Formats: sequence, structure tokens, C-alpha cells
Amino acid sequence: MNKLRTFSCLSCAAAVGLLAALAPSQAAEVNITWEEPESYSDVRPTNESRKRFRERTLEELESHIAELASSLPESQVLSMTVTNVDLAGQVWPSQFVGFGSGAGSDVRIIKRIDIPRMTFSYTLASEDGKVILSAKDVKLKDMDFMESNIRRNRTESLSYEKAMLNDWFSDTFSTQVAATN
Repeated sequence: MNKLRTFSCLSCAAAVGLLAALAPSQAAEVNITWEEPESYSDVRPTNESRKRFRERTLEELESHIAELASSLPESQVLSMTVTNVDLAGQVWPSQFVGFGSGAGSDVRIIKRIDIPRMTFSYTLASEDGKVILSAKDVKLKDMDFMESNIRRNRTESLSYEKAMLNDWFSDTFSTQVAATN
């Protein structure tokens, strides 16, 4: 058992090293503040503790934003303060939707009217602190998330929210990326 665990850790370390070597050397610094995440509209789990699900979800969103920011020059800093997250769909007890006799499991049902949303402020600044782009109280939403996501990987965790962030990032920072290439 110990050998397997050691092997897994060495494999992970090798994979991380390989990814770091292959990653682009240009990447903006990213600072994200999750303001009062306990009060967000919907970061509700189906079968996991609320706290752990919220932490895992926000970590995954933060990682995705950092991945998007890797196309920005390393001399820039993207700072975001997120004030609300509303995941696509709604969580319902399984017995309410006909999936069991109430053994304690919940299910996230995705319908067209339960769109993903995110509210935040952001600033993109140069290394000397000069503001390049900024906006307060951005209300990001994807009302067409089910149609526009058909071509994307729906089995990926948070695929609707990530697609929404991809579109926002592309629309907002395309000029910055083009200027550096």
C-alpha cells in the first residue's frame, strides 16, 4: 500500500513538472477574492457538505480563471472580487423529482431558466500598477447556456460556468492578448 502511495505521489510530481515545463512562460498574476461565499445565490451541493463543495467549486473556478489569464502578459495583474455565484440549475431532493424514496440524496436539475450567473469587479493592471482595464459590478450571465454549450464538454465539472467565463474573458481581454502576440 505504501509503495502504491509513493508511486502515485511521484507520478503526480512528474506530471506537475511536465505541465510546468510545457506551460507558457507568459502568464499574468491572478488575485481573486471570494467575498462572503457563504451568501452566494447557489453553490449548493447534491451529496457533499456545503462547505467542502463550495471550497472545491471556487477553487475550480479560480483555477479556470488563472488558466484563461495565462494568455495575458506576465507583467500584468488581474484582480477580481467575486460577490455572487449562481450555478446553472437547481438542487432538489431526489424524491421530489422521482429519483428515489428520499434516502438523503439530492440531484441538480438543469433547465433553460436556471442560467449560470456571476457578479464581480475586476482590474487588469500593469506591473507598475497602472490600470489597463477595470469594471465594477459586472453581472455576468449566459442566457443561452444550453444551446451554446452543445459543442462543449458537458461532462466536465462546471462546464456551463466555465464556458460563460471563457466568453467573457475572450470578449473583455481579446485586445490585450492580441497586443502581446
